[in-house]
Amino acid sequence: MTLERMPSPVAKPVITELNERSREIFRMVVDAYVETGEPVGSRTLSRRGHLDLSPATIRNVMSDLEDAGLLFAPHTSAGRLPTEAGLRLFVNGLLELGGLSEEERHSIDGRLVAAGKSLAQALEEATAALSGLSRCAGLVVAPKTERRALRHIEFVPLSLERALVVMVTEDGLVENRLIEMPVGTPPSTLVSAGNYLNSRLVGRNIDEAKAAIAADVQSKRAQLDELTAKLVEAGLASWAGGNEGSVLIVRGQANLLDDVTALADLERLRTLFDMLETKESMLRLLDATREGEGVQIFIGSDNPLFGVAGCSMIVAPYANSREQVVGAIGVIGPTRINYARIIPLVDYTAKVISRLLG
Repeated sequence: MTLERMPSPVAKPVITELNERSREIFRMVVDAYVETGEPVGSRTLSRRGHLDLSPATIRNVMSDLEDAGLLFAPHTSAGRLPTEAGLRLFVNGLLELGGLSEEERHSIDGRLVAAGKSLAQALEEATAALSGLSRCAGLVVAPKTERRALRHIEFVPLSLERALVVMVTEDGLVENRLIEMPVGTPPSTLVSAGNYLNSRLVGRNIDEAKAAIAADVQSKRAQLDELTAKLVEAGLASWAGGNEGSVLIVRGQANLLDDVTALADLERLRTLFDMLETKESMLRLLDATREGEGVQIFIGSDNPLFGVAGCSMIVAPYANSREQVVGAIGVIGPTRINYARIIPLVDYTAKVISRLLG
């Protein structure tokens, strides 16, 4: 698994500068923080650890770690918490990734790979699955069909008045839309409309196909009867949308409220949710995944995407059959999220989506 971590803007101690005792105590502090979210004291570490060290010795080491900018005391005489720089150092140098259980793999596979699901449905399921398994907010940046080159379109009659328009992109994405059609439309008209569209849209996106067909109609090269022309227009109109290149799906925002203990935390979350709604943040998220391979980790206030302290984001790109990055999927949670467990979850989910697009 390839990981890309965000570097700190300020030079920080590297893990090799800490001796074995300091590394182990630092690891125990972070592990306890991830588990409880509470400040960790020296006496707690001496009880739960295997260091055979006195609380006084542990306290001295923790004081050195605090001087190095890796720990801080939120209150006088309280235990210590890792700083964002400390968490970054932990992720970069001490984190031992866990593996997914068979149950977790089956859960992800079962929700994403079910027969007949469109890409949009699979991405919705992926976001919900990540949110549920991580207890964080799941997010995905998804490509819009309108912006993708097309391979095939077909009209499937469902009733006397309705038909299903099935569109397949060159990347193998399948999307379906329902349209209304005149009562008594013969099957041959549906075939004619599909044949005409396929002759004009292959290799083009929706906007390009519309322009080509409009030129045909204007120059009278398109020999379409009135009924077929209406179906062609309805088929293209069913994919009409905005000009956004991507859409953002976020699920499980309520999970982030579980750790809220102060009004300031609530305000930060509200700011985060507002930022997630902006096109700029979405595009920056997708651009960030293109800059490096594999899972990327953004911690706290150094996060260049949202600039919101108190949250971390783990995100991975997914690619199409030509190995082009077309979207990103990940989770947002408090800085004390279980990195060792969630990183493999995000990585595996992104790979499943890429296989669906292959």
